[in-house]
Amino acid sequence: MKAIELRSATREDWPAIASLLEQWHLPRDGAADHLPTFVVATREGVVVGVGGLELHGDAALLRSLAVASPGQGLGSRLVSALLQQARDYRAGVVILLTTTAADYFPRFGFVPVTREQVPQVLHASAELQGACPASATVMRLDLRREELS
Repeated sequence: MKAIELRSATREDWPAIASLLEQWHLPRDGAADHLPTFVVATREGVVVGVGGLELHGDAALLRSLAVASPGQGLGSRLVSALLQQARDYRAGVVILLTTTAADYFPRFGFVPVTREQVPQVLHASAELQGACPASATVMRLDLRREELS
C-alpha cells in the first residue's frame, strides 16, 4: 500500500473534500472559502482525509476533520499538521465544535468550554453562525499557554 501524503488543499480538491464532509455529515458552509488553510491527505493522488483551519485574527477554528477510513491514525496526523499550521500563523487559541468527537480531542490538549468563551472574532465563521448545531461541544486549545511551558 502506498504511503499517505499530507499537503495543502487546492480548489481542485473541493469535490473530494465536499464528498468526505457529506459522508460524515459535517457542515460545508464556508469551508470552500478557507481552502488555502485546509490540509488534505492523499494516497496515490486520491483524497482520503481532510482537515481545515479558519484563521480569524489571532484565533483559529479547527474544522472539517474527516477521513475515508477511520482508525488508522490519519485523523491524528491531520490534527497535528493543522495545529502546527496554527502555530506557524501565530494563532493564540484554537477552537473547535464537535457533535461526535468530544472524547477524541483532549489528547491534543483541547478542553471543553462554553460558547461564551469563544473569541468574538471567531463568531464570523459560518460554523458559529448556525452551520454547526447549538448542541455541539465547544473545545479550546490555548497555544499561548504552550509557549510559556
